[in-house]
Order: sequence, then structure tokens, then C-alpha cells
Amino acid sequence: MPAGARRSDLPALPLAVSIGEPAGIGAEIVAQAWLRRSALALPAFYLVGDAGFVARRLARAGLDVPLAEVEPGAAAATFARALPIVGTGHPLPDSPGRPDPVAARGVIAAIERGVADIAAGKAAGLVTAPIHKAALYGAGFAFPGHTEFLGHLAGRYWPGRPAQPVMMLAGPELRGVPVTIHIPLAEVPRRLTTQAIIETGRIVARDLTRRFGIARPRLAVAGLNPHAGEDGAMGGEDIAIVAPAIAALRAEGIDATGPHPADTLFHPRARTGYDAVLGMYHDQVLIPVKTIAFDETVNVTLGLPFVRTSPDHGTAFDIAGRGIARPDSMIAAITMAAEMAATGQPAEPALS
Repeated sequence: MPAGARRSDLPALPLAVSIGEPAGIGAEIVAQAWLRRSALALPAFYLVGDAGFVARRLARAGLDVPLAEVEPGAAAATFARALPIVGTGHPLPDSPGRPDPVAARGVIAAIERGVADIAAGKAAGLVTAPIHKAALYGAGFAFPGHTEFLGHLAGRYWPGRPAQPVMMLAGPELRGVPVTIHIPLAEVPRRLTTQAIIETGRIVARDLTRRFGIARPRLAVAGLNPHAGEDGAMGGEDIAIVAPAIAALRAEGIDATGPHPADTLFHPRARTGYDAVLGMYHDQVLIPVKTIAFDETVNVTLGLPFVRTSPDHGTAFDIAGRGIARPDSMIAAITMAAEMAATGQPAEPALS
């Protein structure tokens, strides 16, 4: 596609990309994505953060990227010639590999600004660079991670419309959704409920249709125990908790099957039989998804009144500031956010 050309299937509004942890690689992979904008026909996006920090970090990393500090309304027109930056008013330190607590307010503000811009009709969706949760906890951040914080922000900007955020890891060959997320493995059997599986399945089926254009999504539900419990011989949760949830989803017209033994659910032939897997805990689905396509997998938050994606990797402190981080997952996250925004319903307007 010629430079400057625009695909007809891209959203009309730009995407907001939050800066993430400044001690990590966020600014570098966003800049490298911008450098590939024409070759990959990427949608317009702007980086939410501190322009001074971005300039210092890119110079340190040897990345020659022109920057322009703008308001969201000018981002699309600026995108062809410079990476647009929307400021938050919070300076960020440039200390690669060394998180600084002083940066926490700016990291949080960038996420908040991105969601606020969507609510105001200025952005088509949000892409978030990786954060370092421990650094945010030290500054009073009260959420286990991005997913839960975005649910909180949805309640702030779309009050009266309950949001139940659901984390999906989506790659070219596999989509996986854990029913329980950021909790210790020892707590999973106690906190896993039939209702949680039902609610997660409903949201996944709805958003696969609404955001991904799949008319009748097929959900494969993994069992909790080895061999899905082996008819109760290896644990009773699959009979008592998982199977009733699948029956309830099917009664609602959702194409859900299982409980399936997780060890035979992810090979190539099995993957042709479903559109997404519901796993019972975090690593049950994240390990296979990331193993199959680590550099192309995207973290998608379903169950929100807006589009949100993120790379599937972390902050990569060990290579921050060197300009060698691969931008593949960030590019995939930007591309998927644009496709979701263009294919699905637009972000619901915030209540005034």
C-alpha cells in the first residue's frame, strides 16, 4: 500500500496508546510501530504520556522518530509525519530497567486519559503498553492489574452500565480466556464457581460476535482437574461446578462444549473445533497461547463498553533503553484494536 494511503476498514478515529512503565520498553515499541506505519498500513494512533521523556528515551535507544505534542483531535492529521504525543501533565523519569515510584502517577494518568478520550468520542479504542504493577502498588494503586482498573474506569465514565472485564489472550491460531485470573493457584478450587463460568462464557460469546464478527461462537471449556476429573476420580469440581455451567450456557443458546481435558485441547486439530477456550485458571490458557505465538499474541479485555488491547509481554527491563525490543506484539495489539473498533459496535457514549 502506498505511503499515506488508508485502508477503508480502519476506524475513523485514532487509537490512544498509554505509555506504560517508563523504565520498560513501552515508548520504544510504540515508536518502532510508528516507523512501520506505512509498510503495515497501521491505523492512526497517538501515545499518551510525557513528550520530554519519550524524546529522551528514543534518543538513548537510537530511534530516529519525529515527535509532535498535540491534542487528540489533531493526531490523525499528524500521524503521517510524526508520532503524536498527548500529554498528561506528569513528567516521567528516564531510568531504563529501574522503576521509579515517582512515575506511578503518570502511568496511571495515561491510562485514565486514554479511557476519557474514548468516552469523549476522541479515540476509537485503547492500547496499553506494559505496566509494572509492583511500582504502582507502592504508590497506592488498588487494583491487581490493568484488567481490573479498566473495569473501574468503565464504571466511572459509563455509570449505570455494569462492566465485568474478562481477559482474553488472542493469537493468530488460538484465543484463550481464564475464568479466574490473578489469584494464587491454591485458591482456584475455592473461588471457582458455576456462576463465574456462566458469566464469563456469556461475555466471551457476546464479544466474539460484537467485536470479532463471529456469528455463532464456539466455546470449548477446559476442565479444572487432570483428565477433566476422570468422572470424579481426580476431583469433583468438574462434575459439580464446570459441567452445570456448560449446560446452562447451552440452554441459553451458546455453543459451549466440555469439560475437556486441558492436555488434549490445544493441539492443531483440536483448535479447529472452537473459536475460544475457557480455562479455569490463568496459566491453563496463557501458557499454550503464548507458546504458540508469543510475539503475535494480544491481551484483549472483553466485557467493557470500549475496545482495549495490549501486548502479551511485560516491561522487559533487561533490554529497556537499547532499541532492540521487538514491536511485533504491540503492532498486533494496535492492529487488533483497529479491527475490533471497525468490525464491532463503536464505543458506547459516556453518560453526561
